[in-house]
Amino acid sequence: MLSNLADFFSSGSNLVFFAFALFIIGGAIFMISFTKVVHMVISMAFTFLSLGGLYILLEAEFVAFVQVLIYAGAISILMIFGIMLTNHQEQEEDEVKRPLHNTLLGLGVLALFGILFYAIQTSEFPAQTAVLSENNTMEIGMRIFTAHVIPFELMSVLLTVAFIGAIVVAKREED
Repeated sequence: MLSNLADFFSSGSNLVFFAFALFIIGGAIFMISFTKVVHMVISMAFTFLSLGGLYILLEAEFVAFVQVLIYAGAISILMIFGIMLTNHQEQEEDEVKRPLHNTLLGLGVLALFGILFYAIQTSEFPAQTAVLSENNTMEIGMRIFTAHVIPFELMSVLLTVAFIGAIVVAKREED
C-alpha cells in the first residue's frame, strides 16, 4: 500500500498536482473560515488561481485561461465592487467555544481521510487513453464561433442584461 504512495510521489507532475490540490483545499477552507468578506474574496481568488494551475497541469490551457480571466479576475473584482457598494457595520460576534465539538470534528475529518486514502490505495484504476486535439484552444474557438455561435451570443446578451440589472438594483438601494 505504501509502495503506491512512493510511486505517486516519485513523479514531478504528481507533486505539482498534490501542491495545487492542497492550495485549492486550503483556499476553500480559508474562504469558509474567515469572518471578513474581503479576506473571503482573496482566499476564493487564490482558490481560483490554483484551479487554473491544475488545468494547466492537465493540458487544458484554454480552460485554465478562462478560469484565471473570468473567475479569478472578473468574479473577484465583481465581488469587491459588491462589497464596496453595500453597507457593512462592524460588529463583534461572540463565538461560542466548543472544544468537544471541534475535537470530534477533527477526528471525523481524519477518519474520513483515512478511509478515502485506504480506498484509493487499494483500488485498481484502468488506464484509459484519450485522443486529444493537436491545438485544443484553436479547436474550442472554431467550435464556439461556428457550430455554437448563437448560444455564445445569447450568453453575452444575458450577461450584459444581468450586469445592467445589478447596476439598477445598486442605484435603487443607494437612493
